[in-house]
Amino acid sequence: MTIWNTITFDKIKRWSWSFVRFVLMAGLSFVILYPILQKISTAIKHQSDLYSPIVIWIPENFTLENFISAMSIMNYWETLFNTTILATVTTILTTASCALAGYAFARLRFKGSKILFAGVVMTILVPPTTILIPMYMNLRDFSLGGIIPLLTGDTVNLLDSYWPFILTSITANSLKAGLYIFIFTQFFRGIPKAIEEAAYIDGASVGKTFFRIMLPNAKPAIVTVMLFSFVWQWNDSFYTTTYLTSANVMSTQLSSLPHNLAIYLEGSTSSVDPFYLSMVQDTGILLGMLPLIILYLFVQRHFVESVKQTGIVG
Repeated sequence: MTIWNTITFDKIKRWSWSFVRFVLMAGLSFVILYPILQKISTAIKHQSDLYSPIVIWIPENFTLENFISAMSIMNYWETLFNTTILATVTTILTTASCALAGYAFARLRFKGSKILFAGVVMTILVPPTTILIPMYMNLRDFSLGGIIPLLTGDTVNLLDSYWPFILTSITANSLKAGLYIFIFTQFFRGIPKAIEEAAYIDGASVGKTFFRIMLPNAKPAIVTVMLFSFVWQWNDSFYTTTYLTSANVMSTQLSSLPHNLAIYLEGSTSSVDPFYLSMVQDTGILLGMLPLIILYLFVQRHFVESVKQTGIVG
């Protein structure tokens, strides 16, 4: 018996599928990991390695000067603290408000609920720039429905503070809130109604049923929304640079890093090596990504399981 006689059509099909999966996984891994590996390689290079023709990935002169410069210019530890507090608070408030909204759309019947839910879905599709100006004007002249001018005689300017993020998170209007409400709505619709009806028969109210029965069963959706909310708020530069102009948070520090670095090095932006500027800027971006990478290493198993259970993929 030759080796060709042992090769069957099923084996060829199985090997072909394994090869296709290997190529797809290798391609996806390259696309995801290449920018990160490139930034790590750049961050540990000395400035002289930029002009060495033999240095591509592994530096000839290892150094941590780029980290020291980027951390000093970004005021890193204060920026890290402020960003962590902002992302954590908005994540908790957004998850709580979106869970309540999702439960209402999934289980409670009231007039106009379908129209309101269509509006929620529209917020996922509509670009945030379309509502930026009215949001900005409302926050600049915040009146709380006319109550504040009635008491104080004037409106309150909430810009350049954390209040815009807190208020939009409490009212389920924060960044990507429409998507989070949609996730909770779909998840609560998938929970059998018999569980909820049994709670009502035992005398539980709507609120008690939500907090005691439905919310503990929604852990996959909660974990998914919290992780998405935390990561997107951490990386957000659109709302952060609009609402916050003087606070040190990661996105504002990264956007102003080249200018601040040029001033830090030479006192002007005209005589600084642009390649070295790019090197320190890549190091700053790596420092901004580092907490999220560490977070993902600890919660990746819970995150993947939660995403699968909420039905976002597959």
